[in-house]
Parts: sequence; structure tokens; C-alpha cells
Amino acid sequence: MAERRLVSVLFADLVGFTPLSEKRDAEEVRELLTRYFDTCRSVVNRYGGVVEKFIGDAVMAVWGAPVAHEDDSERAVRAALDLVDAVEALGVEIGGSGLQARAGVLTGDAAVTLGANVEGMVAGDLVNTASRIQSEAKPGTVLVGDSTRAATEAAVIYEDLGEKALKGKAEPLRLWRALRVVAMVGGALKSEGLEAPFVGRDRELRLIKDQFHAAAEEHRAHLVSVVGIAGIGKSRLSWEFYKYIDGIAELNLTHRGRCLAYGEGVTYWALAEMVRMRARITEGEHPASALAKLQACLVEYLPDADERQWVEPRLAQLLALEEHANQERQDLFSAWRLFFERLAERAPTVLLFEDMQWADTSLLDFIEYLLEWSRNHAIYVVTLARPELIDRHPTWGAGKRSFTSIFLEPLAAPDMEQLLDGLVPGLPDGIREQIRSAPRGCPCTQWKRSGCCSTAACSNVPAMCTD
Repeated sequence: MAERRLVSVLFADLVGFTPLSEKRDAEEVRELLTRYFDTCRSVVNRYGGVVEKFIGDAVMAVWGAPVAHEDDSERAVRAALDLVDAVEALGVEIGGSGLQARAGVLTGDAAVTLGANVEGMVAGDLVNTASRIQSEAKPGTVLVGDSTRAATEAAVIYEDLGEKALKGKAEPLRLWRALRVVAMVGGALKSEGLEAPFVGRDRELRLIKDQFHAAAEEHRAHLVSVVGIAGIGKSRLSWEFYKYIDGIAELNLTHRGRCLAYGEGVTYWALAEMVRMRARITEGEHPASALAKLQACLVEYLPDADERQWVEPRLAQLLALEEHANQERQDLFSAWRLFFERLAERAPTVLLFEDMQWADTSLLDFIEYLLEWSRNHAIYVVTLARPELIDRHPTWGAGKRSFTSIFLEPLAAPDMEQLLDGLVPGLPDGIREQIRSAPRGCPCTQWKRSGCCSTAACSNVPAMCTD
């Protein structure tokens, strides 16, 4: 039985596959196609879509059937952008730099056959039109129709391509090129100003994504240490990852905390921020109200009453809610670890520590303790730090079972040019040269150092870009 439903349809196919396959034997070609199909399924599934069918090297996927969500259109566009990037990365990996994908997404009413085996579930003019839109896309790009753009523009930046005549369509359609995701789902946390294009860090971002999924699927703890000088792009890299895990369909519990350089009670400040975030406690909230929220949080995530009774005073000490608490460090570590383990049993848990160069040795000790004792839990720790962290703690992360180190180098000249053009088209040559010659990674920081901050463009750069 078929019924009309609002769905989003994605079509994608390979570009450059024929010349690549001519240079390889049949077994290699079959393996390449298998990896491509697996990549498509993985990306579509992560965003809550369904692969309806493969047609040669083309894939058709659907959002909104059999299960519908309010953000199906956005999920489809996010998946299309991620799929294009994933295929390019696959091409580089196998030595086929010409291998790319192109995609088209369209949202609208379609006939959905409930209970059908995946193939043939969705049919109608919407499917044909989505296929035509995909055929208009250039290699490495994603095109969408007007309806999809309207449903997703809060979170995605588009380039207007104007009206295009599509084969088989009586009237031209207005098409848009999806450039990048600039916010969390539904436009949350979107900058009021201009967000620079994300350039030169695709490999590092994909590594962080892949390690996250590996930790989640294998239920193991993992540490990723991102190190780079001030302004090199550490925070921007983490923002891209943050947007990514917010957009995928899989539930995850994400926490952020910043280490402070000075002040009272800063030893575990970043960790305390994470607990406050999970318990929805605002900074400076009255202790009685904060304690009540902490207790409610523990009831939600720690079903065992004895565990709650043991963990509560130790988390309260972390949040400075217990005036005369003086627990032993080993007990504190055990309680905090147990809290995050119970979160990870509910869903993969991300702990993102910023400014780790300011971290007290005690916080580093806890992170290493957590990774060791909770190694069979899906706890994904990402730390952002300047090189001073390694100067102070040269063995940081060494010897850990699951540890990835990423050192960010300055952007290459072409990437810097693309970044500058995306931020301030027409920037005077003198300022461009001053920024290019600086040994840093992010123009936002250089504008501040060069005295260019008086320009209107600089005031529009989001804070997430500046470290």
C-alpha cells in the first residue's frame, strides 16, 4: 500500500571511475566498488537515511521513509556533503586522485510503499527530478533544489546557481550548491557573522571522525591529542567535529571544558564544566539548586541507588557544592570515572578539553586514569593544546593502548588564499601579504596582530576560528 509522504531523496554517482578502472585488473575494480558501496551505506546510515538501491556506480538514498524526522532534509544534505568528501578521501587512499562523487538532493512529496523491501519503496516525479539534479552537479559538489535549500538554510551555506533546464522537465528549476555546514542541527550555535571556509584540515577531521566511530563501535576508550601553536586552527577543527557528531543520527553524549591559566579552584575546572553541562547547571547557580540538578542527573544515568549515594558527594566536591568535603584523590577519581562510564553505557561519550597547555598535572593524571580503567567503554577524549603541553609533559599519551596524536602545521599557501578569499573577498594585497607571511595558521589571529581588526570583516569572524 502506497501513501504520499514528505521525503528527501539523495542521488550520488562516481566521476572518474572509468579511466581509473581501465588501469586496474578486475579484482581491484571489484574491491574498489565494494569499498565505495560500503562507504555509501556507512555515511547514509550514520545520518539516519536508507540506501534504497545502487544502479551501477550510482546510489539512491531516502530520508523520511519508513521513519520520518523533522530534520530529514538537513540530514540528507549533511550526508551528501560527507559522502562527497569520503569518496575523495577514498580516491587519495587508493592512488586514484581523479576519483570523485557528485550528488543531488531534493525534498518533496513522493509515493512511499510501506512494508516494501527497500528497493522500490519510494517512487514518483521527485525521484526522477533528484536524479536530474545530480546529473547537473560538477565533480566534488552537491546540488539541491529550492525546497531542500529552504528547509536547511539555517544550518547550511548555499551558492545560488540560478535556474537550470533539466532533461525531461517542462520548466527550469532553481538549483543551489551546498557549500558547507555552519551550525548545529536546525541552525543552533550559528555565528551571527561570517564563518570562514574550512580548508587544509580535511585529513585531520576525517581521522578524528573515524577514530570516534571506531571507539563507539568497538566500545573502547580513545584519546586524540591535537597540538598546534596559537591561531593554527585547533578550535575550528573541534567545531567541525562538534557540528558533525551533532548532525549524525546516532545518539552521543558530548561535553566540553576549558582549562584555565590561573584562578582559584582551576585544577579540575574543565572537568567540572563537563559535569555542569550534563546536569544543566549554570555557572554561579545557587548551591542548593545546583545540587538538586546534580541529583536529578545521577538518577537519570546511575540507576543503582548505592552507586548514586557514593558518587554524589564526590561529584559535589568537584563542583564545589560541598563546603568541607575532603575526599581522597583515589576515591574522587573512582567516582568521576564511574559517572562517565555510566554515561558511556547509555551512548558514546565525548570529552573535549580545550587549552590543555594550562592543565594541572592532576587533571592529566585523571584523564590517563580514565583511559586505563575505562578502556572497555566508548569514551572518546579529545584534547586541544599548544606545544607547551608537550614541553611540560613530553610523555603525554605515550604508551596508551588507544592514542592518536595530531600536530597541526601552518596552512599551505593555496589553502591560505582560499581562506582569505572566503573571509574577505578583495582584501588589499598589502594586508594579504602580511597575513600570508606570518607563521600562523588562522587569518583571524593575524588580523588582530596586524592592526586590521578595525575592519568590519574582522568583527564578523566567529570566535571558534581564532585558536
